Amino acid sequence: MATVLTPAEELGLSGLSLESRVRKIFYALPPALVVEMVQRMVQEAFTRKVIYLRAGQVEAVHVFLRPTCIMPDQLAYLHFVSLTINNALKRLPDLYIQDFVVREVVPLTPPEEKWLWDSWGPSQREHNPVFGRLDAMVDFTSPMWKDSLRFIEPNLCGVGGLHLTPTCEQMLAEVVLPVIQSYEPGLQLEVGQDLRELFIQEVLDHLESINWPGRNVCFIEPKYAGDGPDEQASLAEYYRQRYGLTTLHADPSELYMKKGEVWCEDSLVDVAYRDYEVRDLIALEAKGVDIRPMRTLLKQNRMISSLAGDFDHKSCWEILTDPQFTQKYFNAEERQVFRRHVLWTRLLTDRRTTLPDGEIVELLDYTRKNQEELVLKPNRSYGGDRVLIGPSVSQAAWEEAIQNAVRGEDQWVVQRLAPISVNEFPVVADDGSVHIEPFYTVMGFAPTKYGLAVIGRASQKQVVNVAQRGGICSVLIGKPLGRLFGPAPPPRQK
Repeated sequence: MATVLTPAEELGLSGLSLESRVRKIFYALPPALVVEMVQRMVQEAFTRKVIYLRAGQVEAVHVFLRPTCIMPDQLAYLHFVSLTINNALKRLPDLYIQDFVVREVVPLTPPEEKWLWDSWGPSQREHNPVFGRLDAMVDFTSPMWKDSLRFIEPNLCGVGGLHLTPTCEQMLAEVVLPVIQSYEPGLQLEVGQDLRELFIQEVLDHLESINWPGRNVCFIEPKYAGDGPDEQASLAEYYRQRYGLTTLHADPSELYMKKGEVWCEDSLVDVAYRDYEVRDLIALEAKGVDIRPMRTLLKQNRMISSLAGDFDHKSCWEILTDPQFTQKYFNAEERQVFRRHVLWTRLLTDRRTTLPDGEIVELLDYTRKNQEELVLKPNRSYGGDRVLIGPSVSQAAWEEAIQNAVRGEDQWVVQRLAPISVNEFPVVADDGSVHIEPFYTVMGFAPTKYGLAVIGRASQKQVVNVAQRGGICSVLIGKPLGRLFGPAPPPRQK
């Protein structure tokens, strides 16, 4: 009798088969063709504003030539899991308000807390706009690929990739896909849902849900910072050209109040998307910037993300992985998703806590003894800042980090270390030679009720982030190559 595969096993093995065929094509490409494609991708990156500002200098974001391939059924499961987690995180403001223990796990400063009391009300509870990206490790080619899916941290305010992700996918479709199909015409790969379209549909739906008649959208970020990805101006231009929307791009200091309404330049602002946390706005206010327009938009529920976006502390995973919270606030289906896919994470303080198996331990002692299995991170930082991977540092450095975390002003979390996926990509060295080299990869999932966009990043450092000079590895959807039947039964002696 032939081997019977479960649907999940067949998906994983089919993914491996697809990935192997794509990898085989790239091994066969002439070096001159790889160099030509890399040069075209760099030109397209500058033309399409796939750029990163570093100390005022414009750099093209590196876009890897070889796509990461996933199956439609894998995408559907990822959408379900990501949306479940995202919806759970949207409840954090209400949990914070009603539960003092939650406040200890995802603490706000007194000024931040005042913003919450002043701005959170019935409209936000009923219509809570959060557009986020959930970062995770996953091995799409494993027969046990679902078990490899581990969520690292959420990003709920100012999501990176809104412009970069779909633009990189289109660049890959135009420059690389024709080459792949010329080598293997039967290979079916296609671009997934456009992250820009998923986002704007959420924005327009929110305006409709709060019965707001206008459609003027303002993108708010540190406009003159001179550092970071340059996305929001490109987004504003995209929506202006594609949909005829009035789109604005502003620094908070460029907003003003007129007759009780928020204005930017000569246009009324109906809804805004912010790449600013409340703590950043508080700092601006201390410098004399009028942030009343930002307060007004948040209070009137015309800001995306809502104040739920300010709860994307890394410690929020503790709310989803500690039974004292999960049994109280989440249903059985949600708890199953959290147990299977959210990494055990704890705010690092001198206390007792539970492990995934239910054992109660002294947290600091456990962190010291299990360095090889853990990661330390600043609770509210981003961009790969100061992440300490246990197996990669000395015991002395680990102990020093624990002491600094407990005694210092910044809060830190300890998290279970997840296996980091590794994929091979062609690269062109400084001397023009072509090599196939391994890179660590991390996926970001941006779910809405309409679908899911996947944001792939790769780096040769274990902390994978574009800010750390990583690059974009676009994710394309592949069609199954046919049923897997397995080998025939072994012949029997007659």
